[in-house]
Amino acid sequence: MISVTILTKNSPKYLQEVLSALKSFDEVVIYDNGSTDETLSIAEKFSNVTIYKEKFVGFGPTHNNASAVAKHDWILSVDSDEVVTPEMANEILQTPLDEDCVYSFPRNNFFNGKFIKWCGWYPDRRVRLYNRKHTHFSDAQVHEGVVIDNLKHISLKGPLKHYSYASIAEFLEKMQLYSDLFAKQNVGRKSSSLLKAISHGVIAFLKSYLLKRGFLGGYEGFVISLYNGHTAYYKYLKLHEANKKLK
Repeated sequence: MISVTILTKNSPKYLQEVLSALKSFDEVVIYDNGSTDETLSIAEKFSNVTIYKEKFVGFGPTHNNASAVAKHDWILSVDSDEVVTPEMANEILQTPLDEDCVYSFPRNNFFNGKFIKWCGWYPDRRVRLYNRKHTHFSDAQVHEGVVIDNLKHISLKGPLKHYSYASIAEFLEKMQLYSDLFAKQNVGRKSSSLLKAISHGVIAFLKSYLLKRGFLGGYEGFVISLYNGHTAYYKYLKLHEANKKLK
């Protein structure tokens, strides 16, 4: 048996579609971090959903807290803007799962209604199915991932559909969150400066737009590449500020 875990906070936009795609799973854990909108009322409509209300303590630790309250040891971790496709669900349910393995899936990322195949967004393979007796998420505040260590990595074919960003406002919201968490995670551990912030920002943009062929994506490719550059810039600028305050 498999428990699906989902972190939520004011995540109503895609939640109906996300949860409808999970009806074939025995348990879906909604681990809510302070929603003040209709997120929980949507979740309550589904009979296989169990809701927990807890604080957000960084992405990695919060994912682990969510898996800890699940009924089953097999955990499928899904974000509140990710839809398990029928192909993915069928493949999971028909695959004999091995506790010494973790399972990854390609993620099809959408922005502005378009499937993005550039800027490093495809193929965007992620490990999302694991046995909690043998592994867990890293403790990273941001850019967390399932710890593989000596486990075998099995690549499955069924994709996750990911609604990455619905608007420029969502780009800015995530940039703010990710840059704050990056600074919190690395303050006192990693050096930074204005020059480093600028260089990281420029390199991130060029890497996304040129090396990862964002230029083939037209408007969307350019906007995503700019977002990647600005996020890198503000991550290191905020880290520089945090390091100065620490001193």
